[in-house]
Amino acid sequence: MTEEPLMPLASLPHLDTGIPNTARAWNYMIGGKDNFEADREAVRQLTAVAPIIPVAARSSRAFLQRAVQYLAGEAGIRQFLDIGTGLPTAGNTHDVAQSVAPESRIVYVDNDPVVLTHARALLTSGPLGATSYLDADACDPGTIITEASATLNLGQPVAIIMIDLLDFIESDAKVRFCLSVLTDAVVSGSYLAIMHPASDLDPALPAAAARWNSLAAQRVRLRSRAEVMNLVEGLELVPPGLVTVPEWRPDSADIAPAEPIPLYGVVARKP
Repeated sequence: MTEEPLMPLASLPHLDTGIPNTARAWNYMIGGKDNFEADREAVRQLTAVAPIIPVAARSSRAFLQRAVQYLAGEAGIRQFLDIGTGLPTAGNTHDVAQSVAPESRIVYVDNDPVVLTHARALLTSGPLGATSYLDADACDPGTIITEASATLNLGQPVAIIMIDLLDFIESDAKVRFCLSVLTDAVVSGSYLAIMHPASDLDPALPAAAARWNSLAAQRVRLRSRAEVMNLVEGLELVPPGLVTVPEWRPDSADIAPAEPIPLYGVVARKP
């Protein structure tokens, strides 16, 4: 039997179900149920151009989980600021962090009403930790920091998580501004984890990005390895550095993909 969505998505105000939405398309690619036919059709069109996309989506999710496990475990981080949350599925940031350290505190940030409705219902903390949810734009980092401080102690290290987010900010200057405000607001020993689709690994991915930009309101911009490296300038890269997501600290049981996954992953520490 197909599980029903948490609530009828079409009942949310100002929701255009005929235009593909980033969070819903991503939800569909990783096996979620909160999506519409327009989202599914967009994914089918993208996959026709770049067949690696569904595999890449699952690899990105696995990278998030390994990164959070490292941060909560080996790095000892107990506070997480997850910006661009996306629709909840299994293995979210708080699930992983609190499985390692139950006292972990997580703030989720998004400005999609569908995401926020589902996050408030499903992303619930264990009794020793905390979760909260901010309705804020990634391009307004000052507001994010101000409101996140109600849950997080910014005098202690924080891990900032940005998975498949910065590619939806086309301006390099705006990305640098956002990252500068966020990283300046956290103390030494904090971390930044990024996943960013690559412009220079698989020629099919830029073609798929162009197809997405013709279908959806939320435009995407891929970046090269050098461009992503610029985003973490001044931070200390956690080994193995900036690599494709399956190469970032793979589990011993992980099977290497048959072809390269055109997504960069990096975790970096503020010195």
